[in-house]
Amino acid sequence: MKVPVPARVALVPGAFAAPGPGSWLGTRAWLLDLLVVVGVFLYNLPIIPIYAIDVVAGVGLVGVSVVLCGPYLLRRRYPLGVLGVMLLAACVQLALGAPILAADAMLLFAVYNVATRYLWWASLVGAVATVAWLLVAVIPHLGADFLDVGQLGVLIVVTFWVWTWGTLVRIRRQYIAGLHDRADQAERERETNARIAVADERARIAREIHDIVSHSLSVVVVMSDGAATKVDSEPDRAKAAMLGVRDTGRTALAEMRRMLGVLRDDEPGSHAPQPGFLQLDALVEQSRAIDMPVDLTVSGEAAPLPQGVELTVYRVVQEALTNVRKHAGPDLTRVNVRLTYRPGEVEVRVSDDGRGPTNDAGGHGLIGMRERVAAHEGTLTAGPGAGGGFEVVAVLPREVEVA
Repeated sequence: MKVPVPARVALVPGAFAAPGPGSWLGTRAWLLDLLVVVGVFLYNLPIIPIYAIDVVAGVGLVGVSVVLCGPYLLRRRYPLGVLGVMLLAACVQLALGAPILAADAMLLFAVYNVATRYLWWASLVGAVATVAWLLVAVIPHLGADFLDVGQLGVLIVVTFWVWTWGTLVRIRRQYIAGLHDRADQAERERETNARIAVADERARIAREIHDIVSHSLSVVVVMSDGAATKVDSEPDRAKAAMLGVRDTGRTALAEMRRMLGVLRDDEPGSHAPQPGFLQLDALVEQSRAIDMPVDLTVSGEAAPLPQGVELTVYRVVQEALTNVRKHAGPDLTRVNVRLTYRPGEVEVRVSDDGRGPTNDAGGHGLIGMRERVAAHEGTLTAGPGAGGGFEVVAVLPREVEVA
């Protein structure tokens, strides 16, 4: 049950943590309060005649006992209000000539209740007010065979002990609520990280499929067109082109199976090695088979690179050659693929003398290349070359591999 907060009293977040909803006490806490109220009230009734000087005073003390006990049933909704009403009833009790009643024990329950729900300084006011009432009620009667100084001191200590106990319970509830909040926050962070990881993996798969399908289909289309035009005049050349179509299709299927292996571990070919530098020659030969004037040059001291870097270089060259086929135009006379090893980095440069893409974006291919290179803390530039045509340059660190 949520307790309303009085306007000018600060509450501690999480201080209202209640027993678990499935526990017996959590669903029947009101019954325990009722037992306390009825028990204290019935125990108090036989004591009233000792202090009642007449019937009116006796009836008044019964009414005071009702007000001391009854409001406790509302302690969860109005903690401070219940304590205030009890203190007011206790003051009326003094006016009726009764210094101490058994029902006054309800003040201790009210002090504890306030201490479990409010900051220490707010609940301490209630504890001090209760002790002040106790002093006013007892001190005038110390010499009249009533409570002695030691007993008064015990009552004061008990009052502050009850307040301390309630404060510690509040602190514990606040601590447990904080643990629950941190656990919930950690769970939300795990879910968010999982969603981000899924989105990243989907983007990676989309880039892979784009590169495979775009490159392979463009090669198949060009080879098929060439075979169709040469089937009558140059059947041997047309046959060679169709064999190239077959090999390209098989390669694309193998790579697609490998990509499906990311989603299904038991997919045949899911553990096939990913393409890298060793497949660049085959990629260049595939482009030459469709009459693209491609040259591959490797310079610098070659050294093994992380698999992710090799795959990125392969995909950059693959996508760059695909863009050349799409956008270079009929005046294309050269395509240079240069792989340069340097200390700490590797550079791949694909340049041509064609007309290049008609806009700066270059479609999803260039975007995919930039994402791949950026994932390995590299840089990619794409645009018109210094001597005309179009140029793609990617620079990747040799020692960094991103999972």
